[in-house]
Amino acid sequence: MHIQFLGAAKTVTGSCHLVKTAKTTFLVDCGMFQGDKILKENNYGAFGFEPNDIDFVLLTHAHIDHCGLLPKLYKQGYVGPTYTTKASKQLCEVVLPDSGYIQENEIERKNKKLARSGVPLLQPIYTSEDAKACIKYIKGINYRETFQVSEDVKVCYQDAGHILGAAMLEIFIQENGKETKLVFSGDIGNINQALVKEPTQIKEADYLIMESTYGNRYHIHTEDKVELLAKTVNEAIALGGNILIPSFAVERTQDMVYLLKNLKDEGRIPQVDIYIDSPMAVAATKIFIDNEEMFDDEATAKLCGGNADCLFNDAHIHYMITSEESMSINRVKHGAIIISASGMCEAGRIKYHLKQNLWRPESTVLFVGYQAEGTLGRRILNGEKKVRIHGEEVVVKAQIKEISEFSAHADQKGLLNWLKGFDSKMPKQVFLVHGEGEAITTLENRIIQDVGLPVIVPEMGAEYDLNKIKPEMLRRVVTVPDQKVMEIAVNEAFDTIKNKVVAISRERGQDRKVLEKLMAKVHEIESDLATIANNHNGQNGSNGNNGNPGGSVKGGQGNDHNQGYYNNHGKHNHHNNHR
Repeated sequence: MHIQFLGAAKTVTGSCHLVKTAKTTFLVDCGMFQGDKILKENNYGAFGFEPNDIDFVLLTHAHIDHCGLLPKLYKQGYVGPTYTTKASKQLCEVVLPDSGYIQENEIERKNKKLARSGVPLLQPIYTSEDAKACIKYIKGINYRETFQVSEDVKVCYQDAGHILGAAMLEIFIQENGKETKLVFSGDIGNINQALVKEPTQIKEADYLIMESTYGNRYHIHTEDKVELLAKTVNEAIALGGNILIPSFAVERTQDMVYLLKNLKDEGRIPQVDIYIDSPMAVAATKIFIDNEEMFDDEATAKLCGGNADCLFNDAHIHYMITSEESMSINRVKHGAIIISASGMCEAGRIKYHLKQNLWRPESTVLFVGYQAEGTLGRRILNGEKKVRIHGEEVVVKAQIKEISEFSAHADQKGLLNWLKGFDSKMPKQVFLVHGEGEAITTLENRIIQDVGLPVIVPEMGAEYDLNKIKPEMLRRVVTVPDQKVMEIAVNEAFDTIKNKVVAISRERGQDRKVLEKLMAKVHEIESDLATIANNHNGQNGSNGNNGNPGGSVKGGQGNDHNQGYYNNHGKHNHHNNHR
């Protein structure tokens, strides 16, 4: 039994895992790579396997980084089934043709320039028609029903709590007279999301392939994220401009509309106009309305006579479909909330709205979702002063805000709690995927230390024979660099606490002396932790002669960075919290 990692290996996008048994070859996900040019080049190359060698595809959910290359797979000769949940099948019917349409438009725009230069023209990875042609092969499956997909493979879909229809996969493989259970976590959902249910707790597995997107992050404001949204909207409206929310068309847009409508109904924000400017998001919202049985208890209690339409509509909510409707929003200069895709600002109508609003200091851009490395959204969030959109340089003067707690991904605590739930049979081996740099390294260390399980972080293209892996040989001792990673996470947590202290003090009208007194207490605790860390390092001799006698946990010396909390009166340094 072999597993090969052909995507989402040390990166967040392009999820694609090839599993080979003695009798069957199948894929788990076939996603598109997103991010910088180097990553996106993977979308154009060969798959790393012959498409017609695949017996079936198991799809976790309908986000493009998990399903986005399915049309390419079929275009290149695959004719087998793709199994997913019923809601994911419906969403694929919207998401995949839209992806093809976006590619066609982007290529058409680029080819206009290439034609003038006499350079050979480009071809889209697939077209909207290619995407529509593959929909007939996608089969909808119920949650929690185990089905025999081939002679030696059974599958059960469990609710991942990530987006509507998202699933974890329990895969049972019969080989050499014994059954081996693989669990693919898919994308594990964040707790207390607006509409979907909590992630299913799976109790046993032999091998676990687990995501790590937020492996180094804590969603600090999970409990009061809606209050934070109300505050951000009210502050943005007071500035006199528009509020632009780049949002994933599936789930995040519906979450935002649902929450903003509730805030308006409760009088916590004004009755502002909300424009949903994404044909895919409009179509996805209809699918949400048709699948209200998948909502959590809180959303279900708000249904109007069993109808979910009232959760997403009122007189001030406008769904824009045509190009003319989209362009009409340009006439609105203030007091509007514009929700548009793509969520990472890489394509679609969001780029036009950024072009119209980024240069206006009275406008606000609010990020509520993950921004992959290299994407336009990530560059804006990281503080770039100028960005290029459709070949034109645009200065960034708008207010840039982020509420990462709306992420549909579990944070480090959520990931570890879910992993610890394997109480009937812990996995022999954990493979960490769908994570970048520090996030995946931090989670790897936490799993080894806190859960005591062996971890492999596969390279792109790496293949493993599960029958030959010796998990005990793969445990490793946590080294000094791992301690540094944890210290960085602690420092970030203290930065968040300081920002929170300033924000609360400002909201309640506290004077500078009160603020300084509160901040001094925070610095005192931070300094005590630094002393403990230094003493520990000194006892172990790990930092005695390395030119870093102070350790990496910051002390409370009131340096320039800390002074900024007083001088800036609570302005958040968002480029340090880009996830």
